[in-house]
Amino acid sequence: MKHIMTSMMMGALLMGGASDVLAQNEINQRQRNQQKRIGNGVENGSLTPAETARLEKQEAAIHHEVKTERKANGGTLTAQERRQVNRQQNRESRRIYRQKHDAQHQ
Repeated sequence: MKHIMTSMMMGALLMGGASDVLAQNEINQRQRNQQKRIGNGVENGSLTPAETARLEKQEAAIHHEVKTERKANGGTLTAQERRQVNRQQNRESRRIYRQKHDAQHQ
């Protein structure tokens, strides 16, 4: 019985750690996807140099914030910080879409 309880507790700890890793990977993958979307907009001319610079600056600010928060928390983000980053990435995604689909072109 003691062995089963120990195994269950270890499993719960590992699952918690695994979800942190998955959340971290999701944030990193999303940053890469958004950078790719900006790059595609530059290549096809749907983003002007000013729009590109503004989007890149906003992406860099989010990336810097994530890096700083991870450093402060021993390499991970708290649940609240993950929600905040997710909201920021959602806003940035909408900005990228709007800028790529507005009437301005290179």
